[in-house]
Amino acid sequence: MKNIVLIGFMGVGKGSVAREVIKHSEYITIDTDDLIETMENKKIKKIFQEDGEKHFRSIEKKVAHWLETSLKNTLISTGGGFYKQKNIKDIGVIVLLDSPFEDIIKRIKAHPNAVKKIKKRPLLNDLKLAQKLYDERRPEYLEVADVVIDVTNKSAYDCAKELLKKVKKYV
Repeated sequence: MKNIVLIGFMGVGKGSVAREVIKHSEYITIDTDDLIETMENKKIKKIFQEDGEKHFRSIEKKVAHWLETSLKNTLISTGGGFYKQKNIKDIGVIVLLDSPFEDIIKRIKAHPNAVKKIKKRPLLNDLKLAQKLYDERRPEYLEVADVVIDVTNKSAYDCAKELLKKVKKYV
């Protein structure tokens, strides 16, 4: 089995879908942002504030290399910009979790932990800038993806079932 790499805009549900996939498959899961926070011993928000985006992206590059050379049979949930890593196609099957920007924001705001989820993602403090970033990234996500799952109005369970069905031909 090859790795599955989940990409998509922040808040689209990569973590939720990953947790459902591992319940219904033999995959284990890791999150690139969690790896980076462990490596740096600080939260992503603090890395951006104290060290800047350039430093964060250099750590992402190290993580991408490690994923490519060290993991198999793993579902990898990535940060919103991880798809830009040059070796992403060598890491595994790329699955885009896709949804319109407005639905992502609605989904986050409806979450019982909404304040914490928004605080964790500083780019969502300015919705106009977040929309602009979404508009820039979405065509690039579509270009990189091997498989696209529309998560709009679907449960994480339904998305996981669809994902496992669609990736069979790649793994």
